[in-house]
Amino acid sequence: MKLIVGLGNPGKKYQATRHNAGFWWADEIARASGASFRHEAGFHGEVARVPRSELWLLKPQTYMNDSGRAVGAFAAFYRIAPDDILVAHDELDLPPGAIKLKFGGGLSGNGLKDVAAVLGTKDFWRLRIGIGHPRDLAASEQEVIDYVLHAPRADERAAMHEAIDKAMEVWPLIAAHDMQAAMLRLHTKDQKREL
Repeated sequence: MKLIVGLGNPGKKYQATRHNAGFWWADEIARASGASFRHEAGFHGEVARVPRSELWLLKPQTYMNDSGRAVGAFAAFYRIAPDDILVAHDELDLPPGAIKLKFGGGLSGNGLKDVAAVLGTKDFWRLRIGIGHPRDLAASEQEVIDYVLHAPRADERAAMHEAIDKAMEVWPLIAAHDMQAAMLRLHTKDQKREL
C-alpha cells in the first residue's frame, strides 16, 4: 500500500461528525506511527508520511464531494496506481462497530464516486467504517445528509472507535499490502463477535 486516504470534511464544525470517520482512522494511523500532518496546497489536503516507509496519509481538505481532486493530484504526482490506494470512509450500510475491507465494487456516497471519477476506475481499496442509517432505509436524502453531518450518539461513537481499533490491529498487514490476510482477520473477528 502506498497511499491511505481518510475522507471527511475540513474544519472544527465537522470534526466530530459521522462523515469524518475516515479522518479519524487516518489520524489514528498518524498517532500510532509518529507521523505529522501538514497542509499541502498543491495536493488540496493535509499530508503525512509514515516514518521509515514509502506510505503516505492524505486527508483531502476540499469537502467530501470533491475528494477526487486531492486524491487525483497526489496519485498523479507520486505515480501511485489505484490498487495501491486505500480510502477510509463512513458507511451507512454497516452498523456502528462494523468495519469491512473491500476492493472495488459499487460505491455509495459522492466522495467515493468523485475519487473513482478522477482516478478513472473503481478498482481501489476501501475501509468501510459503519455509521448505521437514520431510522430506516426509507429515510429521505435530506434525513441522510442531516444524519451524516451530525455527531454520533455516545454509544455509536464508542462502537465506531472500537471498529477503528480493530482496523489498527490489522494495520501492519494493510501497510504491507497483505490485504487478503487483513480481510480474513478483520472479517472473521466480526463474524465471531456477531454470533
